[in-house]
Amino acid sequence: MKRLGVALLLAAVLGAGAVVALRWPSSRPALDCEPSQVHLDDAGVARCGPGAELAASQKLTAGAKLDLNRASAEELAVIPGVGPKLAQALVDERKRLGGFTSWEQVDRVTGVGQTRLQTLEAAVEIR
Repeated sequence: MKRLGVALLLAAVLGAGAVVALRWPSSRPALDCEPSQVHLDDAGVARCGPGAELAASQKLTAGAKLDLNRASAEELAVIPGVGPKLAQALVDERKRLGGFTSWEQVDRVTGVGQTRLQTLEAAVEIR
């Protein structure tokens, strides 16, 4: 709302018919490396290169995908729309199968459905 107020103020200052294009936040990545290369330095700041592993929620925020065959139930539960119950069902089915090899196997897990499958495809990968 504050940004809209600034845009309206700028339009008023610039005169009628003025077009003000604000792009915030920027769509440019903050770091110039692949999401898988982002790690935390000793101060806890995300940087490209070596360092501590990001938490699952931080990986997702950085644009990285979780490995469905390695992620814990707690890590999978941070994916929007998944939650602890479905996350545990995914881990249980993965254990039963010896690992997922296709999205069809994931789709057969009770509670996944079309929408959640799309969410999972965007947030995790089958390695």
